[in-house]
Amino acid sequence: MYIFFAILFISVVLIYRLLNISAFGSLPKDARMERIAQLPMYKDGAIRNLVHTPDIPEGVTYWDVMKAMIKGNPRKKPPGMLPFVQPELHSVAGTKVTWFGHSSYLLQIDELKILVDPVFSRSTSPFSMVGNKSYDGTDFIHAEDFDKIDILLITHDHYDHMDMHSVLKLKDKTGHMVTSLGVGAHLERWGVSPEKITELAWDEQADILGLRFTAAPARHFSGRKFKRGQTLWSSFILETPLYKLFLGGDSGYESHFKTIGDQYGPFDLAILECGQYNEYWPYIHMFPEQVVKAAKDLKAEWLLPVHWAKFSLALHDWDEPILRVLKSAEANQQKMTTPQLGETIVLGAYYPDSKWWLNVAPAKQ
Repeated sequence: MYIFFAILFISVVLIYRLLNISAFGSLPKDARMERIAQLPMYKDGAIRNLVHTPDIPEGVTYWDVMKAMIKGNPRKKPPGMLPFVQPELHSVAGTKVTWFGHSSYLLQIDELKILVDPVFSRSTSPFSMVGNKSYDGTDFIHAEDFDKIDILLITHDHYDHMDMHSVLKLKDKTGHMVTSLGVGAHLERWGVSPEKITELAWDEQADILGLRFTAAPARHFSGRKFKRGQTLWSSFILETPLYKLFLGGDSGYESHFKTIGDQYGPFDLAILECGQYNEYWPYIHMFPEQVVKAAKDLKAEWLLPVHWAKFSLALHDWDEPILRVLKSAEANQQKMTTPQLGETIVLGAYYPDSKWWLNVAPAKQ
């Protein structure tokens, strides 16, 4: 009997400690929770989307999703190492965008550096030994490579957009952090000073270092453990002295893109997710053809498709997103740039357009 209770006690302690590891972050409370509770989208204890957004569509079961995951896809990862360009991180002139794969990229507004959704760990998981591993060739950039970040922007709290280990390495050399309402609770648990954090609800603005950030709606969800919808998920509008950029984060397609385009557009560049979609979860991520439609709704001159080329979080072929979005962009006369990983776009001057993914070959044995 004593042995049984000892095992039970130890098990409870281990489970409690496991469920409260730092990587899960912290849920909002006190004044932060009061702000969230005042949101018009907050109902029945959770933040909701502007339109009804079920986890799975009608006629689909979770068993269907599980069977598809078990079956897998042998082409969901590239056959070999992805090519990359060693990035230039110390620009002092111009407006530039350097994409590092998936949804991590650096914006350089003259001498200012804005780092968006930095995930430099090898997996999208609270546990380094499990989760989706990054592709070969994508580990060319690390948090340690940045000497100074003026603004770190995090769109929402999912692991493939908000990586605790990257934040820990960047927080002391970052001047400001901009994020969606509620996400600051995670940052504060990880030792970020509250004075550094600016949290925005949809349609709220913040002027920082001569730049204007506006949070805008997205059709998605949030959560790092079991409870969803406790922090907000957003897209962001960045207005610089010369350009206006749309930073999409994650979002399924809906009419909010046209609303944003009418209210805040046109945009010089829209950075939109184009991967990790599936017919089993069609409302929270866009299919490639919808990405082009969203760019048109936003009145974007140029489109940069991201959220691919680093992790496989869905079942499609690793290069299917770029093949489909490029075909749709050409058919709809949407200008689109396709930089290699680490290659820099220069707004108004240089928009790479190589089809580099066609040259990924199997590794030599």
